[in-house]
Amino acid sequence: MRKPAILLIAALAVTACGGGGEATSPSAPAGSAPAAKPLAGVKIEIAAKWTGDEQANFEKVLTAFEAKTGADVIYASTGEDTGAYLGPRIEGGTPPDVAVLPQPGLVQQYADQNALKPLGAGVQKQIDDNYTPYWKELGSANGQVYGVLVKAAHKSMIWYRTAAFEDAGAAEATTWDDLIGKTAQTLADAGTPPFSLCGASGWTLTDLFENVYLSSAGPENYDKLAKHEIPWTDPSVTTALTKMAQIFGKPDFVLGGASGALQTDFPTCVTQVYGEKKAAMVIEADFVASSATQSGAVIGEDAKIMPFPTVGDTAPVVLGGDVAVALKDTPGAMALLEFMASKEGGEIWAKTPGYLSPNRNVSPDNYPSELTKQLAQTIISAGESVRYDMSDLAPSAFGGTDGKGEWKHLQDFLRDPADIKGTQEKLEADAAKSYKE
Repeated sequence: MRKPAILLIAALAVTACGGGGEATSPSAPAGSAPAAKPLAGVKIEIAAKWTGDEQANFEKVLTAFEAKTGADVIYASTGEDTGAYLGPRIEGGTPPDVAVLPQPGLVQQYADQNALKPLGAGVQKQIDDNYTPYWKELGSANGQVYGVLVKAAHKSMIWYRTAAFEDAGAAEATTWDDLIGKTAQTLADAGTPPFSLCGASGWTLTDLFENVYLSSAGPENYDKLAKHEIPWTDPSVTTALTKMAQIFGKPDFVLGGASGALQTDFPTCVTQVYGEKKAAMVIEADFVASSATQSGAVIGEDAKIMPFPTVGDTAPVVLGGDVAVALKDTPGAMALLEFMASKEGGEIWAKTPGYLSPNRNVSPDNYPSELTKQLAQTIISAGESVRYDMSDLAPSAFGGTDGKGEWKHLQDFLRDPADIKGTQEKLEADAAKSYKE
């Protein structure tokens, strides 16, 4: 690892600049040039999906790493289909040194192809120091640690339009029962549909299920269902779907009813709340902020958030995010991953807009807005209960494909929320098939 090299260089620099006598090295007279940086002249290529502002913000982290180490880092954008970009390069024997994967499931996939390199001791120490054990497990495959979660999307919140709440006399809810029985009912009684659902985008329904399930069933059952160690016909799933039906089954709670919701994609559902002002709330992640702003809302004023209400004993915090892995076992690749996993690297990134760190030692004070400070604090406060997006952990045929698996069956459930048993049976049949493939 590069740590001993850095210490050696630091020691040489001290003796070179010493005041005289035995402290001065005869081979390094006073006034000589500073010692070379540990990765001077080393080229490192990193590939990730980010473009535009996201790329520019990430490149600030890379610039700081270059200044510290002397390395020359080359950024390559994979576009939205990371697998399509990396696949040919891996097969051709010319992968980038480091890649950032949009789903943890790809860690296992590439590990099975022997395309990943186990993380060095220095990187693993940063993970142990800065992350909960769950994140280490998430970046592991076949008993080896391959990845570190470097960027998070917070999916446990409900956005609301301040004016709609004020006009109706509605208040934020801290429990699911209050959300349904007080907040939503108050809005509906005032003539404003409480929820704009993005039912045409099936992944938004999986996000809703995951929050309800994590809170009602708890982290251990969440892990079991994510690995298909318990079936989708389990009573814990029945409980979660029953709670969701309290929204789906009331036409006056959903803008346009089930039919309208199933024709509304993301981000149109956000526009319906903040641009068209037709509904009061949208249940989705921190990235709603971008669409709300485009609709003319001021975040923190016109558009506010409440943490996803507790359904059971657990306050749910579900994250999406990106996992960095090494495709080459080089000192440069490991040094870059070590920096990205560190408190130092995380705090540089945290000062840019649109970023949340899963690193528990990155202080919320680094974030540029009150919203991101609030979200970062919820991640830290949730501690060991934080979980990754379940549908992204599942085989893509079940958890991430339009018109199939979870997306389809939850859309059908939105259409017919009385059929809880049938929905569970269909989910289990598809899960059983997908997890065997």
